[in-house]
Formats: sequence, C-alpha cells, structure tokens
Amino acid sequence: MTIGLFAVFIVITLGVTIWARVNTKGTDDFYAGGRGFSGPQNGLALAGDYMSAASFLGIAGIIALSGYDGFLYSIGFLVAWLLTLLLVELMRNAGRFTMADVLSYRVGKRPRVRTAAAVSTVTVSVFYLVAQMVGAGALVGLLLGIHPGETFMGISPEAAKVITILAVGMMMIFYVSYGGMKGTTWVQIIKAVLLMAGTTVLTVLVLGRFGFNPSEMLGAADARSGQPGDFLNPGLRYAKEADGIIGKLDFVSLAVALVLGTAGLPHIVGRFFTVPDARAARTSVNWAIGLVGAFYLMTLALGFGATALVGQAAITAQDPSGNTAALQLAQAVGTQVAGPLGGEILLAFIGAVAFATILAVVSGLVLASSTSLAHDFFGHVLMLGKPKESQEVAVARFSAFVIGVFAVFLAVVVRDMNVAFLVALAFAMAASANLPAIVLSLFWRRFNSTGVVCGIYGGLIGSITLVALSPVMSGGPRSLLPPPVDFHVFPLENPGLVSIPFAFLCAVIGTLLSREKADPERYSELSLRALTGAGAHGPQSTP
Repeated sequence: MTIGLFAVFIVITLGVTIWARVNTKGTDDFYAGGRGFSGPQNGLALAGDYMSAASFLGIAGIIALSGYDGFLYSIGFLVAWLLTLLLVELMRNAGRFTMADVLSYRVGKRPRVRTAAAVSTVTVSVFYLVAQMVGAGALVGLLLGIHPGETFMGISPEAAKVITILAVGMMMIFYVSYGGMKGTTWVQIIKAVLLMAGTTVLTVLVLGRFGFNPSEMLGAADARSGQPGDFLNPGLRYAKEADGIIGKLDFVSLAVALVLGTAGLPHIVGRFFTVPDARAARTSVNWAIGLVGAFYLMTLALGFGATALVGQAAITAQDPSGNTAALQLAQAVGTQVAGPLGGEILLAFIGAVAFATILAVVSGLVLASSTSLAHDFFGHVLMLGKPKESQEVAVARFSAFVIGVFAVFLAVVVRDMNVAFLVALAFAMAASANLPAIVLSLFWRRFNSTGVVCGIYGGLIGSITLVALSPVMSGGPRSLLPPPVDFHVFPLENPGLVSIPFAFLCAVIGTLLSREKADPERYSELSLRALTGAGAHGPQSTP
C-alpha cells in the first residue's frame, strides 16, 4: 500500500516535470518559472518549501521527546516569517534570480561578491539538504516495518536508510535538472496541499481520541513521557538548572537562529523572483504565513499526541532521535479508530505525504544551489557576465548532479541525527552568512564589496567553526562523534548567538577599513528600485 502511494505521487510529479521541461525555454523559465506564478500559487510553494521533513518529522519528534522545549522549535519557525515579510518586497525588486543579484547591484562587476554569495548559498543549502535526506532514511524503516534487529527482504534498518537516501538523491537531481523552477514549483504546490491535508486529518483524529480536549491530551502525554511533572515545563532540553547560564544562552541562540535564518535561506529568497511584481510577492508571504501558522499549531498535536498514544519508550525504540514519532502516531491512532487495517492505511498515507515533502524540499534546495553556481559563478565570474543562456542552463543541470551526489554522501554519514536539529544549524548559517550582507546592502549607504565579502565569509566560517568546536561534534549527549572523542571548547549547540553578531561586525569592519568608496548614486538607485519596483529585473539588475 505504501509503495503504491509512493508510486502514484512519483508518477504525477514526473508528469509535471516533463510538462515543465517542454515549457522551459531559457534562464528566465529555468531559474524563475517565467515569473508567471500568482501570489496564492507562490504562497503555496513557499509554504511547501518551508514545511520540510524537519517540520513534519523532526519537530514532532522533538516535542514528543522534550515536551515544552520541543514546542519552542514551532514558535521559532513561525515568528521568522514576520522578518521575512519586511524584507520580501525589497529583495524581490532589487534582484533578478539570486541573492547575489541583490548584493552585487551597488558594487558593479566585483567577481568576489558573486563568488562569496555562491559559496554561502551552496553551503547552507547542502546542510539543509542533508537534514531532509536524513528524514527520508528514518521514514523508510518504519514504513517497511523494519525494526532494530530485524530485516526486510534481507535489508537491515541501516541499509534501508542508505538505500532511501540514494533514491531520494536520484529523484531530486532529475526534478531539478529536467523541470527547473516551473517543475519544482508545481511539485511544491502539490506537496503543500497533501501535507496540509494529511496533517489536518491526523490532528483531528488525535484530538478526537481525547474528546477534543487538549488538556486531557497533555495530561496523557505527561503520564507516558517517562518524566511526569517535568515534561510540560521548560528545561527538559534547554535552560536546564544543571546547565546554568549555558543552557539559557543555548536556548536564546536557537531562537535567534530560527527567527533570523528564514530571510537568508537561498531557496526561500529565490522563490520571491517567480512572481510578476512586488504585490504578488507580498501576497505570497501572506499566504505562506497563514499556511505555516496553521501547520505549526498542528505539530503540537502531533508531538504531544505521539507521546500520549505511542509512549516515549516506543518512540525511542524505533528511532532514538524521535524522527518517526509522527508516523508511529499515524499507525497508532488509525489502529484505535479502524483496527489494524486502518492503522496501516493511515501510516501509508502519512508516510507518502512525508516522502512527498522530502522530495519537494530537496528539489528546491538543489535548484537554489545550482542556480547560484550557474548564474553567479559561471555566468558572472567565469564568463564575465556574458554567457549564453543555453550554457547557463547546461551548467545549472550539471551542478544539480554534483550537489546532489555530495549531499547524499553527507546524509549517509550523519543519518542518525535529529533532522530538526540539523535544520537549526542550517538556519544559523543562513542568518550568519547571508542576512547581514542583505540587510546592510539594502539599508547602509556606505556599505561596499569588501564589507559584503567579509560579512559572508565571516558569518559562514564563524558558524561552521563554532559548530565544529561545539557539543554537536564531540563531548555532548547527542554528539556526532562517539565517546571518548571530546575536543569541544564552545559550549553552545547552536552558534547563532555568537556567529550572527560576529558576521555583522566583520561586514562593518571590512567596510570601514577598506579603501573602496561606495557609489552613492548606485545606493539611491537601489533604494528607489527596492521600494518601488521601478526597472526590476531589467539589465541593470545584474551589473
């Protein structure tokens, strides 16, 4: 049943991708879907891009295992859209295809700006990609009924994870290289509709088991959490009394990264260029906020409902990181409502929705990376801003293959980590490397190319270095490297609290120490363009 539902989704999306290939003529179609999507359509696609495997699987798992502290992920992901709403119109008017278009408008033909933006885009996207593919690996074990210590047709749980990651990698490469932005956007729209429908059905069934009384559900979750009395209170994961000030700072760092990271995510920025004007871009964000808000409210029912109906012991037995909590909940509540067959049907449906979620999101991430490499690095650095459209598109398709292969390799290495946790690190990198450069380009008259490069590399290198020296890598309860390896010197798991201010500082110092003088006329042109949309996407958008 599960395989059948997978097949139906794949056949439909392959048909959409082939249709998109027929209707993709040049870079405008491949990178931005011909700018022909309406506000509501792009809003659905934005929500589809944002409501990832980390949201559906990882956040439900963290809530199921950490209670109140897991709920903080939902709040952070939602509040982030308020900042995005403030910047979306400005970025859409100032750029053409990528974040680098916005950053390079004021500084002319400076290859180092395009190169830095491409490096940052690929790095952030790959981290996000890895999280989605790890979620796919966690998904397949449960769907095939492979429990730890068991096999399915001779396949162990670990082998199943690896095979799934490879399959997802091949599918995402095909979607991007063949369908471009048009195909990817329609896949996102289909996935967003399916995800909202599946989450709504599951939420209603879960609440129905408790007479639609959330208080009763929370009480049952507390009782089966293994930590009654503490599960619904702060401090189970973050800001523990035993951790002192470090635990509190780690919580603040996570919140800052989630709130500030969305506006710097390359695949989110790129989607603003698929609509015809700034008004449609605002409409897109309004739709996305409504859909995302409803979805994250429902993740509370999924997480706490999983603890209440499945139990924390059963969740951790299937996956210690909790990535399968929503799927186990679907099977449990379906069985209670309609017997074993009902449980299998609901599990298959929710599993197919989760799989669709992963395929759609990874396609958007690969497209953002390949677009930046082809348009920014190849088109404006190697070809000096004068490439043929056919050359750019060919490079973008080849880049999608290379990035996909690399992401598959990394996902296999870190396949046992919680996907929401991995995404939080990607958000911290996006907020550190991209947001300072975007904000200062739009609002600081004196900002120059040296400041852009220093801000991007400072934020990117700073955040990666802090993660490498943090409990994420060694010396912590959830570290990537096993004991007794311990070389961590940075105490926080999320680097955002330090790396984001450091990136702003690098950008400011780089600007002030540079002998390069900013062009006030270019800043005035950018301000007029960003505020009014006059001349948006014209030739001067990529000087």
